[in-house]
Amino acid sequence: MHPDVLTLRQKPIPDLTPARARRVGYRDQAIDKSSPHFNEPLVDAVAAGLLGKNYYHRADNPPYYRSVPGSIKNLYSRQSVVEKLLAVDKKLAGWGLKIFLHDGFRPRAVQAYFHDVWMPAEVRRRHPQFDEADVKRETEAYWAAPTSGDMSPAPHETGAAVDMTLMVAATGAELYMGSIFDDLSSLAHPDYFERRLPGGEGKTALFESFSDEEALANRRLIYWLMADAGFASHPNEWWHFSWGDQMWARLHAVPAAHYGLAAMPR
Repeated sequence: MHPDVLTLRQKPIPDLTPARARRVGYRDQAIDKSSPHFNEPLVDAVAAGLLGKNYYHRADNPPYYRSVPGSIKNLYSRQSVVEKLLAVDKKLAGWGLKIFLHDGFRPRAVQAYFHDVWMPAEVRRRHPQFDEADVKRETEAYWAAPTSGDMSPAPHETGAAVDMTLMVAATGAELYMGSIFDDLSSLAHPDYFERRLPGGEGKTALFESFSDEEALANRRLIYWLMADAGFASHPNEWWHFSWGDQMWARLHAVPAAHYGLAAMPR
């Protein structure tokens, strides 16, 4: 294992409870229309050299197992986001690893389907005791409301957010992260395994499971890899990273986001 990979796998993810609190109301964050990035085009990330396949357009996509209505085949992101991802991928190449993208720019129809239909139904099924306020809160812990105005876009509708994992370059095997992509529960929290570390205050004991140890280490790797590249990590989803959107601005204490709503590629 490359020494740099080992270093990141051993570096704990901080407690993300404060980040979850800061995330509340992030869509009120200002968007700087004068930013040089504001009018950047969307770029096809795969054509630019990254690997990936749009998860919502596939049918082998647990827990959905269907191509989502309104989904698109291509993986688009803003030009600067793609450039930053390519720089990360170049670093990973020296470590025998690669980025694999699941999602980038997301059409409003897909966002609306999951926020308005799929996720609320799942929450009601799993938590029949929830009232509608509880259902909305649980839904929006993972699925942003679809865009209703140019100055309050859903993160993926800006083209600034990506969903991703890491894979072994030689085999194509995805690194074990401890959950499937889109496991919309506390298991998806980047710091989930940090919170479960045994050993008390010092947290010196090991997990009983080799799988949990591997998931802990790989979540640390992807978290710090992307943080070092300037991306913000969604505090509820180990796979979601963004640069330049309102959530990124709120979590990084930047006065304004670079990107607003992106136009659907033609």
